[in-house]
Amino acid sequence: MAATDVHISQLSESEHRRHLRRAVIASTVGTTIEWYDFLIYSTMTGLVFGKVFFSGSDPLIDTLKAFGVFFIGFVARPIGAAIFGHYGDRIGRKATLIVTLLMTGIATALVGLVPGYDMIGLWGAVILTLLRLIQGIGVGGEWGGSVLLAMEWARTSKNRGFIASWPQFGAPAGLFLANVAVLLFSWISGDQFLVWGWRIPFLLSIGMVAVGLWIRLGILETPVFRRILDENQVARAPTIEVFRKQPREIVLTALLRLAEQSPGYIFNAFIFTYGTQVLGASRDLLLIGLITTTALGFIWAPIAGALSDRIGRRQMYIIGCVFVAVFTFVYFAMLDTKVPAMIFIAVALSFIPVMTMYGPEAALIAEAFTPRLRYSGASIGYQLAPIGIYVVICAVISIGATLMLPDYTNKEISTEAEYEAASGRRSRVTSTATAD
Repeated sequence: MAATDVHISQLSESEHRRHLRRAVIASTVGTTIEWYDFLIYSTMTGLVFGKVFFSGSDPLIDTLKAFGVFFIGFVARPIGAAIFGHYGDRIGRKATLIVTLLMTGIATALVGLVPGYDMIGLWGAVILTLLRLIQGIGVGGEWGGSVLLAMEWARTSKNRGFIASWPQFGAPAGLFLANVAVLLFSWISGDQFLVWGWRIPFLLSIGMVAVGLWIRLGILETPVFRRILDENQVARAPTIEVFRKQPREIVLTALLRLAEQSPGYIFNAFIFTYGTQVLGASRDLLLIGLITTTALGFIWAPIAGALSDRIGRRQMYIIGCVFVAVFTFVYFAMLDTKVPAMIFIAVALSFIPVMTMYGPEAALIAEAFTPRLRYSGASIGYQLAPIGIYVVICAVISIGATLMLPDYTNKEISTEAEYEAASGRRSRVTSTATAD
């Protein structure tokens, strides 16, 4: 990467390897903690929040309300991407990532202290929504910085996909830890899980954040950003500038993630509601299946990233898109057998196709943006995908409704007779008059 030659060339090979290793570890550990914080909510939504924070009048409606609060995190992520993308391109990757880690971790720990519906009514859900918003903003600013913190230490272009895939390791690793924590305290608390057992995994976030903070404070800023500072190339308003100069890359980044984002959350969040309420599967069976798939997923993510260095990012990503499209049909067919062994296998394998895309995705996206706008561009494009999924679904529904509604363009409909002729059907008024 030519932009880093000035600074990296001043380091010996061993020094460079040491700084690269520290940056990769800091990125990976930090994203693991951040995703633990964000994804533990997805696990708890289907299992706990509908029952704890809502009235309990209708379990399905309460669960849907809980998923509504869950969605707030996705709305917040593009906001966080814009805010922290701005500062990441202006003051640096390291300082910004320290703030996102603290914000997400503290918000997550506080979730474990929120009183339930039986104590403060719907105010518990209101507080939960606010914390979810803060959590989402922090996560929105985390991804871009963690990827750049690792990738921008790469000496050559030959292994950027592999290096950038390690922060991607953090998502399945964070979900792995979240599900292990839920399963462990589900066993420990037993029938008291809904009373106090679910709270402990959230409170554990404080200890994890302390570890992550210690690691991130000990790293150096990336050579790419140091060169931007030295050459006075820092953008005054990077978020605005990237929308003006690279709007195509932002839109394409958001769109390419749809195939990875939507099945990923179906496989790790919706499965609890569908599995327990529709299939009748046990909570622990689903948790063990998810622990297995996340373990397989964080092994496969860096392998997929390394493969993208050999066959190309786009080729590897397209392979993943085809893989997940085919697997989704197999996945639901296996679930709907309602056979515990088949359900377990379906859940246990579900992250492999997703990680086939997720591994090379970091480098594919980050490489598309110029260095001085890279934090903003990569973060915003990446985090717009959750909103993109919602918009696409709404658009498809709207298109369907529009196609079903008659089109009266350039047709006279001023009178009942004209409307009847234009619509090709007898009006209710005409029919009623005839009957009389």
